Amino acid sequence: MTRSVMRLVPHTIRHEPKSGVTYETFCVTVGCGEESGPQEEQETAQDWCLRHTGRTGHDLFRRVFTDYARVTREQWAPAS
Repeated sequence: MTRSVMRLVPHTIRHEPKSGVTYETFCVTVGCGEESGPQEEQETAQDWCLRHTGRTGHDLFRRVFTDYARVTREQWAPAS
């Protein structure tokens, strides 16, 4: 039988600011399916919703905010 020794190594996960955030909006009116596409600015995605509502009267949207995260290993020191 093979034995293993395992140890817990703490990690953290944080937003990666250099990667930015992507904003998207989707019209959820039945049968519509239009979307803003990925935008670098939140205002651009929101403006798309306002224009879409003005053209179609559709008034319900799903908003998606996507960011990137980096996992880093915390400093680990063996117990003395």
